[in-house]
Order: sequence, then structure tokens, then C-alpha cells
Amino acid sequence: MTDKCDRAKADRRGFLKLAGASAVAGGVALVSGKSPAEAGTAADKPGCLYKETDHVKTYYDLARF
Repeated sequence: MTDKCDRAKADRRGFLKLAGASAVAGGVALVSGKSPAEAGTAADKPGCLYKETDHVKTYYDLARF
């Protein structure tokens, strides 16, 4: 019985160490000042987001739009 308890305590300690290290790493990432990744430039071009292709037209015909 004591082996299970000792292993459970060790697992909890390992988890808490990992959680603490993750929190520190996250804090460092926030403080580092680097800007987050940005989306591609396709959204900057007008009319580039939606294209009315043949299968879209077929859907509109079947849905009676």
C-alpha cells in the first residue's frame, strides 16, 4: 500500500513542477515583447475572401436563393 501512495505523491509533485514551469514560461513569453503571429495577407485584398464557384451556384439553385 505504501508504494502506491509514494508513487501518487511523486506523480502529483511532478505535475505541480511541470505546471509551475509552464506558468513561468508563459510569463516570460508575455514579457518578452514579441508580437503574436498574424494572419496571411489574403484578407487584406478586397473581394478575395468569397468566390462564387460552380458548386456554390449549384447550391444556391437547389436551395432557391
